[in-house]
Amino acid sequence: MNSINLVDEKGNRIGSIEKLEAHRTGELHEAFSVFVFNKNKELLLQKRNVNKYHSGGLWSNTCCSHPEFNESIEYAIHRRLKEEVGFDCELKLAYSFIYKVNLENNLIENELDYVYIGQYNGNIYPNKQEVSECKWIKLDELERDIKQNPNSYTEWFKIILNNKNIIDYVD
Repeated sequence: MNSINLVDEKGNRIGSIEKLEAHRTGELHEAFSVFVFNKNKELLLQKRNVNKYHSGGLWSNTCCSHPEFNESIEYAIHRRLKEEVGFDCELKLAYSFIYKVNLENNLIENELDYVYIGQYNGNIYPNKQEVSECKWIKLDELERDIKQNPNSYTEWFKIILNNKNIIDYVD
């Protein structure tokens, strides 16, 4: 696995750590979550491949990952969007926040997560090693499903949707 950026609470990069080790120890590190909407204001969800080392088989936002050590977030968001769902689009930073949650397999998410928003209306080409399926969904339908099936969604995705009205960031 790749090394990722350790950060302090202000977002300053302070070192590197192997990605799985960061999730074992719970050290604060950089991450990003990309939300892509279509012209109908539907959000593109991805279902994480069941073989991911955490949160496999769960629905999540369009793309989520970590910049590699010393990689700019701006480069990483576009690189991973293409790698995970097979397209790229203009993205803008909505906000950032820190969260910490315990996951399965004794892993810990302790991340400074940068949330990016974009719009796209073309074809999707999911990488089956990363994503088992994708779907477009209206936010009100998504909110109902999360209430009925909370264990079907990633923790960070639920936190973002609970704490911010993400649609406010869509043009």
